[in-house]
Amino acid sequence: MNTQKMDEGKIKTLNRWVAFFSIAIPGAVLILMTPGLLPKFQLPFDPYILPPFYAVINGLTAFVLLAALYFVKQKNIVLHQRLIYVAMGLSLIFLVSYILYHGSTEPTSYGGEGLGKKIYYFFLISHILLSGIVVPFVLFTFVRGYTGQVEKHRKLAKWSFPLWLYVAVSGVICYVMLAPYY
Repeated sequence: MNTQKMDEGKIKTLNRWVAFFSIAIPGAVLILMTPGLLPKFQLPFDPYILPPFYAVINGLTAFVLLAALYFVKQKNIVLHQRLIYVAMGLSLIFLVSYILYHGSTEPTSYGGEGLGKKIYYFFLISHILLSGIVVPFVLFTFVRGYTGQVEKHRKLAKWSFPLWLYVAVSGVICYVMLAPYY
């Protein structure tokens, strides 16, 4: 991330990219999740290795986010920035693996009943809704930090951090609960 402020033209360009990806990412996921809208594609490997992989990625993201929070509280901004880059990279890896999995397989249904089913659907629905909402929050927060807009970055991070952390943790919970049914 930048320690100096960028000029307004570059900031506007970054904001336009953030706006584009804030629509494109959830839109692409929504298209993939709509049954029958797109034909499934074939992967050169077993796609069922991907859910545990992206669950690990989500878990690592949560850990890295907590570490980034710790280091910013310790005023170690450089390490905080590096960890945020790692979290962003992990999120990108997650997104690619998620798209590969859902583009190549049919949906897996939860097979449990009773309270377990209610808990699973609570986490699944909140995870799905918040994962779409968190995209612009995370991207705008990142851009604010990257462009040296520290006060705006802090204000947004108060919202984006807990959302991003919840999405990462709830993704792991959903995987663990759904794993017996893959």
